[in-house]
Amino acid sequence: MENLNTLFENNRQWAKDILKTDPVFFEKLSKQQSPKYLWIGCSDSRVPANEIVGLLPGELFVHRNVSNLVVHTDMNCLSVMQYAISTLNIKHIIVCGHYGCGGIVAAIEDRPHGLIDNWLRNVRDLYYLYEKEMIAIKDPTERVNRLCEINVASQVFNVCNTTIVQDAWNLGQEITVHGWIYGINDGLLRDLNVSVSSVAEMRQLGIR
Repeated sequence: MENLNTLFENNRQWAKDILKTDPVFFEKLSKQQSPKYLWIGCSDSRVPANEIVGLLPGELFVHRNVSNLVVHTDMNCLSVMQYAISTLNIKHIIVCGHYGCGGIVAAIEDRPHGLIDNWLRNVRDLYYLYEKEMIAIKDPTERVNRLCEINVASQVFNVCNTTIVQDAWNLGQEITVHGWIYGINDGLLRDLNVSVSSVAEMRQLGIR
């Protein structure tokens, strides 16, 4: 069995470093969490949510899955959203994808990948929906990256169409849903300009 002591050592050093900066950090953290943001991102290990936006534990509520999908039958994701909105009263939901996403690549490859193909069917359907645009992009890397962007926008629309967000808006709760994408090659986030704050804004963007 592989020994994981290094991870425990890293943890102890991390906690020690935190306490040097703020001696009562963990005492405060244990009493409550009060994030303003829900992050729905990809499971990719190269996209550490808190770190890339410079937030500490307790400041970002996070849900991650392969290719940052929001599927209306995924009770895990929906439960996270419900808790974030109803209990934590978050103000912003950020759907964040990343360029070069392996899940996006797998979704459009013409070969089987096993169980994950069922999950990625949602992305494959997007590819066919935008097939003319996809075919027009000759460079394979650019094609994948463009589909990564399209996928983020589609998941923003899915978030907006959940009963969870719709009910919150109808009750007057202030929630804005954002679509961002992260560049692993440069460490920078990009706003895809698909932010939505109300049902009226959904209709302006053509979301149904």
